[in-house]
Amino acid sequence: MKNILRELREHNKWTQKDLSTKLGVSTRTIISLEKGHFNPSIKIAYKCSLIFKCPIEKIFCLEENYNNDMKEV
Repeated sequence: MKNILRELREHNKWTQKDLSTKLGVSTRTIISLEKGHFNPSIKIAYKCSLIFKCPIEKIFCLEENYNNDMKEV
């Protein structure tokens, strides 16, 4: 699964620690999410949606849909 978490986080000038605190997860989780090594639970994806004020599908998408879906972001 691909995502734009890092871009959103950096746009808000947040560190990985800042985002991990907001989501209630470890910094390692943020690192793994940003690198695409970990797929978010629905709870984490939903919290990201609330924090960044955008739909889940704008933040996360399946790799096979990445080029099409992320063009609209």
